[in-house]
Amino acid sequence: MSLRKQTPSDFLKQIIGRPVVVKLNSGVDYRGVLACLDGYMNIAVEQTEEYVNGQLKNKYGDAFLRGNNGVSFCFLFPLM
Repeated sequence: MSLRKQTPSDFLKQIIGRPVVVKLNSGVDYRGVLACLDGYMNIAVEQTEEYVNGQLKNKYGDAFLRGNNGVSFCFLFPLM
């Protein structure tokens, strides 16, 4: 069995269209479906919900999160 090396960019391309949680340095979480992202980690999320301290605060159709806000991802599906 050979394992193919995968770059972070390859991985991120595979998860477009999947549910994600995007966590900002401010502590706010955005949950939705990853629509796209670029090399600066600017992220577009569809069906977005904003959570502060674990509580739902707002719902947005689409949201654009700038990569310079310090983002991290949490994926809501089994990784294969």
